[in-house]
Amino acid sequence: MLENKIKITECPRDAMQGIHEFIPTQHKINYINQLIDCGFDTIDFGSFVSPNAIPQMRDTAEVLSKLNLNSNTKLLAIVANERGANEACAFDEINYLGFPFSISEEFQKRNTNSSIEETLKRVEAIQTKVIQSNKKLVLYISMGFGNPYGEKWSPDLVLNWAERLYKLFDIQILALSDTIGSAKISDIEFLFQTLIPNLPKIEFGAHMHVRPENAMSVIEAAFSAGCRRFDGAIRGFGGCPMAKDDLTGNMPTEKLVEFCNQNKIYTGVDNIKFQNALTASSLVF
Repeated sequence: MLENKIKITECPRDAMQGIHEFIPTQHKINYINQLIDCGFDTIDFGSFVSPNAIPQMRDTAEVLSKLNLNSNTKLLAIVANERGANEACAFDEINYLGFPFSISEEFQKRNTNSSIEETLKRVEAIQTKVIQSNKKLVLYISMGFGNPYGEKWSPDLVLNWAERLYKLFDIQILALSDTIGSAKISDIEFLFQTLIPNLPKIEFGAHMHVRPENAMSVIEAAFSAGCRRFDGAIRGFGGCPMAKDDLTGNMPTEKLVEFCNQNKIYTGVDNIKFQNALTASSLVF
């Protein structure tokens, strides 16, 4: 029987990375420390990628050195290649490395400057390094709910890739990503209802991009289908630069918290501290 609790990954990195004006390092430190204090399962706090590609994250190592860590909240850093993985794995404080694996050839080239076949070799190298460093790899299946480039997409394509990635690399955590904010409720339900029982050794997550008014229905569909790992960003900041609708952004974490409070689902999040972090976000963004 599925547990009546979920893991929430709060993603300030995803919220911050697209902001052109550099956010002062101390502001990032203060804000992320406040998020850590809330009791989230995981904080996606930074990335080890080229500062030319993502200049906002160039101070990730410095931010990490000033975080007030505890035993309840884990840290996740995004990487795009083996170099980034080597850099991230040097820090004992980091628990998870996240890597975006696209089932769209075009998006993989745009996002990591490599083909899918080249990216499979990267995943293999990163997974080897992650295991050696006693960490875990969170593999995000980008374009998990649609494709804007005219390439073939179907739920069966997602199922096939999930099974292939597990068999090739023993991936333990796969997060389905609605990269362009186009997920249909029927596809959300079908994918999680099919994947979770068929690949029981994988922990499946949802990294969804939504319009604010669609958030609750998306959460309910994924939760009802068995998903127990959700990503969010306070106020829905960041997330979806390719979406045709400017109102589409990250899943607002406050919607996740509200859904769980309404349905008596345990998250570990302190509601008062979360409200304080929600208020503090206006000073950062």
